[in-house]
Amino acid sequence: MRHPICTLSEQDEWSETEFEQLEASESPTMTTVSRRVFMKSAGALGAGVAAGLPKIAAAQAAHESTTGASKYLDVTLRVNGRDTQLSLDTRTTLLDALRENLGLTGSKKGCDHGQCGACTVLVDGRRVNSCLTLALSVSGSEITTIEGLAQGDDLSAVQQAFAVHDGFQCGYCTPGQICSATALLQEAKTGELSQVSWHSAKTQQPEITDNEIRERMSGNICRCGAYPNIVAAVRTALGKGVSA
Repeated sequence: MRHPICTLSEQDEWSETEFEQLEASESPTMTTVSRRVFMKSAGALGAGVAAGLPKIAAAQAAHESTTGASKYLDVTLRVNGRDTQLSLDTRTTLLDALRENLGLTGSKKGCDHGQCGACTVLVDGRRVNSCLTLALSVSGSEITTIEGLAQGDDLSAVQQAFAVHDGFQCGYCTPGQICSATALLQEAKTGELSQVSWHSAKTQQPEITDNEIRERMSGNICRCGAYPNIVAAVRTALGKGVSA
C-alpha cells in the first residue's frame, strides 16, 4: 500500500498515533507492532542489560576467584613399598604425581581420558587408570607401578613372559599392559568373573582361556598390534603354555 501524498508540513503535524496506525495498516496480516514501538522496546531492553552488565561481571569474577584458585594439601603416597609425603594441588591426578613429583615415568600418558590403558597401575592389587584417579584419593593405599614389579634384577613372571614372547614393539603401552596382566593373574587366583565368563556360563572359577585374556586385557590398547604375542605372554605367565 502506498503512502498518501502529503507535504512535509502536513507530515510534521501528524501525531505519533497516526504514524503507528498508518504503519500497521500496511501489513494487516502481521503482528501490529510498529517500528516506533519496537525501537522503544529494544532501547529499553538494551539499557536494562547495559545497567546489569557490571553486576554480572562482578559476580563472575567473584565466582572464578573462589573456584579457580589452586588449593594444595599434604598427602602421603605409598608407592612401590615406600612412603613419600607431597604437597599437591587437589586436582593432581595419580599419573601426574607419579611422573612429575616422584620421577616414576614408566607409567605413560597416552590419551589422558582413561581409554588407552597406557597409564595403568595397581592400587591395592587392582588395576586403575592413573590418569583418571586423583592422587589424594589413594592416600594410604599400596600403589605399584611398573618400576615396582621386579625384585632387584629379577623380573616378575609377567615381565619375563613379555620379554620371551616379544609382547611389545614400540614399548609405549608395555608398562600398562604388564601391570594389567599382573592384576589378571590375581583375578584368576581369586576366581573373579569377566563378561566372557557370564557368556560362557562358567561362573565358578572360570578357566582363563584366550578369549578370557582378550576380554580382561581389552582396556589396554596396543597401537602396534602386538596382541597375539601379548596373549601368548599372559598364557605363559599363567602357566598354560603359549596357545590354547
